[in-house]
Amino acid sequence: MFDPNARYLIFNADDFGASHGVNRGIIDCHQKGVLTSTSLMVTGRALGEAIKLSKANPDLAIGLHWDVWGEDEREFDTQNLQASKDEFFRQLDEFHRLMGRAPTHIDSHRHAHRQGHLFKSFCEWTAPLKIPVRAACEVRFVGGFYAQWEWMVTELKYVGVPFLQEMIRNEVPAGFTEFSCHPGYVGPDYQAVYNAEREEEVRTLIDPRIKETILEQGIKLISYADYNRLRQG
Repeated sequence: MFDPNARYLIFNADDFGASHGVNRGIIDCHQKGVLTSTSLMVTGRALGEAIKLSKANPDLAIGLHWDVWGEDEREFDTQNLQASKDEFFRQLDEFHRLMGRAPTHIDSHRHAHRQGHLFKSFCEWTAPLKIPVRAACEVRFVGGFYAQWEWMVTELKYVGVPFLQEMIRNEVPAGFTEFSCHPGYVGPDYQAVYNAEREEEVRTLIDPRIKETILEQGIKLISYADYNRLRQG
């Protein structure tokens, strides 16, 4: 039952399906740590493996990570609203085909859907689906757990245990909050500006001190699937 005074926290990993190393990092953080949800790239190189892993980990909520650019290797003009809409629904249909159900939530690679010229239209396309969309629903989005606050300048302290503990203490008010993350392991099948930093995220997300801090704060750790059930109830 939903308690309006409770503090609910979702840890959601982007990029599920991007590579074997990313998939492995996400599953490790789910099985050994605090990760409750992830967002699937139907464009990812390791998509087939991600689908199999999702079936083997039924408590991991799976959303759609809408992707039009990849890691800077594709050109896509999001100013073209019709093309953007078509591509969103193509990827949504592919998600349905692969998973046999709707996504538990929706977000996008490199926050494409949050661009100023696109966000309003994206919200209009997704509203009839009644699926929570990052930054367009009551779940408060917090993206501070990230090691490159400046492009290509890595500061691992921002994905370390002490920093995440402070985020948990100070950035989870009453209601629903999502902390995004990007765990993974470096491998030959994935090259990106944000890559080695993913391994530090894994170490932090599986560190027992993080679970202890959540417990000490009286925060309820939930997934996006849990969120949907709570709001429907």
